Amino acid sequence: MRILIVEDDAALGLFLQKGLQLEEHEVEWVADGHAAKEWLSLRRPDLLVLDLGLPKIDGTEVLQSLAGRFDGMAVLILTGREDVEIRIKCLNLGADDCMLKPFSFHELRARCRALMRRREQYADPVLRHGGIELHRMERKVTRDGRPVDLTVKEFALLEFLLQRQGRCCSRPELLREVWQMSPDTGTNVVDVYINYLRRKLSAPPAGAGFEFAPGPELIETVRGSGYMLRDGSRGAASLPARKGAQRTRSMTIEAVRREA
Repeated sequence: MRILIVEDDAALGLFLQKGLQLEEHEVEWVADGHAAKEWLSLRRPDLLVLDLGLPKIDGTEVLQSLAGRFDGMAVLILTGREDVEIRIKCLNLGADDCMLKPFSFHELRARCRALMRRREQYADPVLRHGGIELHRMERKVTRDGRPVDLTVKEFALLEFLLQRQGRCCSRPELLREVWQMSPDTGTNVVDVYINYLRRKLSAPPAGAGFEFAPGPELIETVRGSGYMLRDGSRGAASLPARKGAQRTRSMTIEAVRREA
């Protein structure tokens, strides 16, 4: 998942960043409230780990600025203040959980996972991207309105990619989260299932003729890193040429038929 850490203690901030990166998360760290507000105005993390005692702008002010903009983002507050009232205030402002300093990194990691599981339970039941619609409750997938028949594991893989669209998912992360396997397992199962998904998502509907032109490839290989869902607009420039080739092929076939 994509995590933003806002912590003015450089040693702690870097430690949390490196520790969570080892879990295959995409982690950014900023050291003050002003930088946090700027970052959050441009991007939305899956999880915000927010210290309250920040320079320039206090953590509670950063939290207040997010009012109405949480939309699937979980917030974990870090604070050295033992005042219960400030923690209650943060929870009322939209935070999901609070941790008192000092804390165990293992506990923080467990709380992060719990928050994301909880958020995903109440997420949009339909995930959409580039003509794909994945209905989580009904367990069905369509692309441009046509049904796509997926196995249980193909469905889980596509759901994971859709939940993290816009960022690269590494093979170790996919092994751990989709297959519940050790990231060190020597297997190419991720690459095999990515190819299965690509074929099924681009396959022509039953009865389609030569006029069928599949949409742009949506699952992109990021060399040396993993896979991500590409923007549906990328690759669109190649579509006219492809459609032109399809028309030329159809015209050729018609010419052969006339001559016959």
